[in-house]
Amino acid sequence: MTNILREIGMIARALDSISNIEFKEFDLTKGQYLYLVRICENPGIIQDKLAEMIKVDRTTTARSVQKLEMNGFIEKQEDPHNRKIKKLLPTEKGKKVYPMIIRENDFSNSKALEGFSKEEADTLFHLLQRTRKNIEKDWEYVKKVNKRTY
Repeated sequence: MTNILREIGMIARALDSISNIEFKEFDLTKGQYLYLVRICENPGIIQDKLAEMIKVDRTTTARSVQKLEMNGFIEKQEDPHNRKIKKLLPTEKGKKVYPMIIRENDFSNSKALEGFSKEEADTLFHLLQRTRKNIEKDWEYVKKVNKRTY
């Protein structure tokens, strides 16, 4: 069996490392750019949905959201119907950095797909989506404190 997940992991870690280095000048560290992008693209999202979207635990999300808020990239807004719910919104500072993050993402995508035909890139995208959907089932299962049987 090929080690597809190792390859995906190496790609993800390399790109994350590059982004962390390049976004350090904006005071975005340790993957915070991922959270900021999702908040900019989904203004008013709540922390639980954000954690689910990025596929991390709630504690990790809370820590990153807190740092983004402290650094002025996002703000929390109370829901008028339910005061327990805090909606996450990008600030002007967050909105200003967002296009730069997207440019880096687009650049990294083009680098990753150099030499691929449009058909190959589309095929890879669809195969990775299928892979993610397969893994999401286990992620949901384990997240609910279940143990997988190997």
